[in-house]
Amino acid sequence: MQTQVGAAIRELMTTAQAAAALHRQPRTLNKWAFTKTGPVQPIRVHGRLLWPSDEIAALTRGAQ
Repeated sequence: MQTQVGAAIRELMTTAQAAAALHRQPRTLNKWAFTKTGPVQPIRVHGRLLWPSDEIAALTRGAQ
């Protein structure tokens, strides 16, 4: 999924996709979003949480 932020197009992931990439449960990411304590914050679109794929990729590279 893509969204336009300013002049840039940003790739977004669903909570399930982001959780799989980070080897976490989707509930963990939901908690991060609710408490605003996670290493990355989602974008809310029509009540859905969508996660910036570039930030998720940076987290996975940093964990290796």
